[in-house]
Amino acid sequence: MKINLGRTALLLLAILAPVACHTAPRSPLPTPDMAEVAGKYALVSVDGKLLPAAVSHEGATLEVRSGTFIMGVDGRCSTTTVFVPPSGREVTREVGAVFAKDGPRLTFWWDGAGTTTGTVEGTTFTMDNEGMLFVYRR
Repeated sequence: MKINLGRTALLLLAILAPVACHTAPRSPLPTPDMAEVAGKYALVSVDGKLLPAAVSHEGATLEVRSGTFIMGVDGRCSTTTVFVPPSGREVTREVGAVFAKDGPRLTFWWDGAGTTTGTVEGTTFTMDNEGMLFVYRR
């Protein structure tokens, strides 16, 4: 099997490293209503597929096995995703961010990357990563 490393790298960036656009580092701006969304969420689906999910992007496929997303009342958050790229070796990726809350809408500024948006409705958190939806449950 021939693996296109360039295509695989792009796939991993688009799926697992939130990168809408590069931004400068931000400081969290906590608000009292962040307590409504604070907690640990478990990844349940990616792009409408229950985990473990085979996800394709630009001709490459990887398997997303699990993930967690932790939001703090202080405006900081982190995500951990376990996946298997075409190489066949399981990889764990951890990324941190700060976030702002405006009603149900959340905006995340990722360490060394860009921004993504999401919403929280009850115990369900949905994040849009360049059109691919990640759904988490608390």
